[in-house]
Amino acid sequence: MKVKSLHELYVTELKDLFHAENQILKALPDMAEAASATELRSAFQQHLEQTRHHVERLERIFGRLNESPKGRSCEGMEGIIGEGKNMMDINAPESVKDAALIAAAQRVEHYEIAAYGTVRTYARQLGFQEDANLLQETLNEEGETDKKLTAIAESRVNTEATRTA
Repeated sequence: MKVKSLHELYVTELKDLFHAENQILKALPDMAEAASATELRSAFQQHLEQTRHHVERLERIFGRLNESPKGRSCEGMEGIIGEGKNMMDINAPESVKDAALIAAAQRVEHYEIAAYGTVRTYARQLGFQEDANLLQETLNEEGETDKKLTAIAESRVNTEATRTA
């Protein structure tokens, strides 16, 4: 891949994120269905709605840039989601499976946090303040989701998983 400028890198990274978000849209309903804890299922469903907004924000940015969001696949997210699918299929007590689902979901969130932080910084550097604001909004939501997953794990799921043996 040849990239000649920060602007080209910015667009390339946005396309990567767009593909990643669309992969997440497909995976979240399955994760919600696999979760046994009501609050975890609810968190996955809520994040599905947020993810739809993330895609819309990216589409708005692509529109302003007069670029297509298509044309790049996010291999990193494909791998992370593949690992998450493996967690959905593990043969384990419900609370242990929920703990595994949280771990998989947090890997997704951490990938997104890193990626959104990067493109937000590029947007600022390139003078695209409106893009930077939209990307920061998504970055904030990804961070909130990560914290919510940690809270669910620490308040109930991991405690219940510890009791299984």
